Amino acid sequence: MSRRRWAAAAALAGVACATLLAGCADASYYWQSASGHLNLMRAARPVPQWLQDPSTSAALKAKLELTQRIRRFAVTELGLPDNASYTRYADLHRAAAVWNVVAAPPYSLTLKTWCFPIVGCVGYRGYYDEAAAKAEAASQTTQGLEAVVYPVPAYSTLGWMNWLGGDPLLSTFIGYPEGELARIVFHELAHQVLYVPGDTMFNESYATAVERIGGARWLRTQAGEAARAEYAQFDAQRQQFRALAADTRRVLSGIYDSREAKAQDWPAVEARKKAAMDEFRRRYAALRATWSGPRQGAYDGWVARANNALFGAQAAYDDLVPAFEALFEHEDENWPRFYAEVKRLAALPQDERVPALKAETATASTAARPAPDSDNHNNHGGPGA
Repeated sequence: MSRRRWAAAAALAGVACATLLAGCADASYYWQSASGHLNLMRAARPVPQWLQDPSTSAALKAKLELTQRIRRFAVTELGLPDNASYTRYADLHRAAAVWNVVAAPPYSLTLKTWCFPIVGCVGYRGYYDEAAAKAEAASQTTQGLEAVVYPVPAYSTLGWMNWLGGDPLLSTFIGYPEGELARIVFHELAHQVLYVPGDTMFNESYATAVERIGGARWLRTQAGEAARAEYAQFDAQRQQFRALAADTRRVLSGIYDSREAKAQDWPAVEARKKAAMDEFRRRYAALRATWSGPRQGAYDGWVARANNALFGAQAAYDDLVPAFEALFEHEDENWPRFYAEVKRLAALPQDERVPALKAETATASTAARPAPDSDNHNNHGGPGA
């Protein structure tokens, strides 16, 4: 693309991306959203160029070749979009694509939402600069909320940027093990099939179900034994941690809906909350002691930062996953039928979607379904667990 054509494209992309990511936010947030995404796009080059470049390491070339096989599998086997996304790669020279800020009241797991055009109201606010994200989290804290910042390795522009090259592969996740790399591509492409403005839990649980089902198929039919073994070890730890976190969410929800909370006896609620968090960390330490290998401490940072905001963000990626997996079974594991039914549900009023989803799948067999989980994708992106 010529410099002039790129400038024109960049200007248009800036408007689109700023609208997508910043909306009616203040001018500085609007600018960082637009410029941050455009800088990411500028850094991306077509995968064939990286493969032909003699300075590209053999390890990176192998990963890039793997992503193209994963992308083709996503299109041919999972019915995901075949477009410009994930045909280019960018080295960002930083640890995350964006950093998300989430916030929640001291006695609730309900996330604060920020509202933007196109994407609607979402339970996070993304920044391309970690320091800016931390400043926003500090601001939320001064307003009496619990806040946390977590890194996001990838996000979806929902297909809006495909005319300018699509969502690129990034250095922030290219090094993931094979099974995780497949999952993140499937998750983000799933958002291009369907995104419902203002319903984070529906969107993220749906995309997580697609990544889980698709990831399992990839490992079963395309991956080697070493990749399957590597994934199995990590996923076993993840499932155990997710179960522990889900138990803690249930305990905290019960405390926040207790008689003490309804009577506004906040000292009593605070004491019970502290006991629940202490128990969460005690159980994590005991669980961690049973793990081994290089990822033994994978969740240490999550646990150290754990608060209502982080638990609330995790719930968005977890809570409806079993229902979407059941829906896939209900549709005879047929991807076009599954996507069509998800779109039908998405067209319902928001307060009717989840009851309709659960009612439709109530009789589906759950015996063969794995426990729900998600990763930090996303995102978009989950809260790093």
